[in-house]
Amino acid sequence: MSLRLGIPKGSLQEATLQLFARAGLPIYVSSRSYFAGTADPEIECMLIRAQEMARYVEHGALDAGLTGLDWVVESALDVLKVCDLVYAKQSRGKVRWVLAVPEDSQYDCVEDLSDCIIATELVNVTRNYFQRKGVAVKVEFSWGATEVKPPVLADAIVEVTETGSSLKANRLRIIDTVLESNTQIIANRSSWSDCQKRRKIEQLALMLRGAMDATDRVGLMLNVRKEDLPGVLAVLPALKRPTIATLSDESWLAVNTIIEESSAWKIIPQLKEAKAQGIVEYPLNKVVI
Repeated sequence: MSLRLGIPKGSLQEATLQLFARAGLPIYVSSRSYFAGTADPEIECMLIRAQEMARYVEHGALDAGLTGLDWVVESALDVLKVCDLVYAKQSRGKVRWVLAVPEDSQYDCVEDLSDCIIATELVNVTRNYFQRKGVAVKVEFSWGATEVKPPVLADAIVEVTETGSSLKANRLRIIDTVLESNTQIIANRSSWSDCQKRRKIEQLALMLRGAMDATDRVGLMLNVRKEDLPGVLAVLPALKRPTIATLSDESWLAVNTIIEESSAWKIIPQLKEAKAQGIVEYPLNKVVI
């Protein structure tokens, strides 16, 4: 069995490669090839633009792939969503496709753009958005550098943003959100019906989600006397409940839990005050819930 997997080439590529490495499946990419290797002999990777991923997955050229919800919706193709992986180029958050106009323009709402030209890469989604609003516009495909087109080449744009900094730098003002998007694993329906391929895709999704859930979290181990345990538990947050085990000296307990890394700065001193001892903070590779 061989699983053909599409890896998004372009803005998502580096973040995706880092995620796979954290999941324990590093992808080996060559600058001269669109094919990539992995340590798993059952997985063959190809670098494909996110915009085209759904097409090749639906046609069966790829069994599965990672792409954005935006491009799946834009393509209107019949692919199966396996799971969401909420990460982007710069952060672990969703991106937004927003309707933006020049800062000094007279446009304040969607209705003000009647009969205007809208430039975007996301043509079908944008057309559907204005149709739902009942506003007649001309939507033009943009090959790139969309932010520089208003007001000379277009009246407004629909563009993807993660932080909004590029729009601000180009003196653009957001007046509405057209679509929120995040990375997804998608699969070909025939491949999903193949038990071996489905199992492999599900294993891949499990490990990638585990790597994501471990991001920004750390593990904590500590020892505490039985009589001091309530005070320690009052300090500790946890995914569910801390793991507690008796030590060789039955008057002592070992406590193991997971916390947000940003909270360790406050929690560890509080644990010390609650009479915890032998506190160890350690990094996590994966958290499988």
